Amino acid sequence: MNFLENFSRNVSGSWRATLIDWLPAIVVIATLFVVWEVLVQVLNVQRWLLPPPSVIVAEISDSFGFLARHTGVTAIEILVGFAVSVILAVTLASGIVWSRTVERTIYPIIIASQTIPIITLAPLLIIWVGTDLLSKVIVIVLFTFFPVVIGLVSGLRSVDQEMVDMFRTLGATPGQTFRKLMIPSALPNFFAGLKIAAVVSVIGAVIGEWFGASAGLGWLMKIAGGQFQTARVFAAIVVLSVLAMALFAAVVAIEKWSLRKYPPTVTRVIRLGDS
Repeated sequence: MNFLENFSRNVSGSWRATLIDWLPAIVVIATLFVVWEVLVQVLNVQRWLLPPPSVIVAEISDSFGFLARHTGVTAIEILVGFAVSVILAVTLASGIVWSRTVERTIYPIIIASQTIPIITLAPLLIIWVGTDLLSKVIVIVLFTFFPVVIGLVSGLRSVDQEMVDMFRTLGATPGQTFRKLMIPSALPNFFAGLKIAAVVSVIGAVIGEWFGASAGLGWLMKIAGGQFQTARVFAAIVVLSVLAMALFAAVVAIEKWSLRKYPPTVTRVIRLGDS
């Protein structure tokens, strides 16, 4: 019984602390919505031009099932594209750090790829690979892999050289040095890139759906906008924002767990023989 009471007390305390931390943001957002609602009513703005928040909430409620189906399509695209992007970014960053040849060959191409407006490639991708999942995944990867690569490369190269020398003196293999020293040291930079990519992945999914899709929130926004269903467009934007915040929160949660398990600062003697 004491355990349950302590657990419930800790959970409630954690929720209260979280609510207090987010209270300023909640107050500001609520104030903006109230001002938006009042101004639209007072200025008699047409709902097809700018619907008030109450109409947007009503649209979300009335079209919940419809929105949920399209949200599922977009969410799958985002998750698959984000996962592929992380795998590609980790592979490229590791190669760049480990091999001077790979760095001289791949790094300029990675940087040059970001000078091309990715939105201009979307129509070509539709022509080359069609309108299925693959085209959206490619667009998402193009949007998201760069910050992850840069963050991980910067993190891996920020390792204290004296610590590297110490590991070598103690007889550590390159693999042990990479696993036990470089990876923990690179985690903060790596997750900084991941958090940027998590938000940008939603933009990539929407752009991919704009140019070629038959479902998804981006497609829904395009169709609803052409029919002057502005409330539905805003409803889709709200759902996309929730998706982005959920993915961002998931990355933050994984970051906290990882940094507790693999602290970036080495403050104790590391046993190199541990697996």
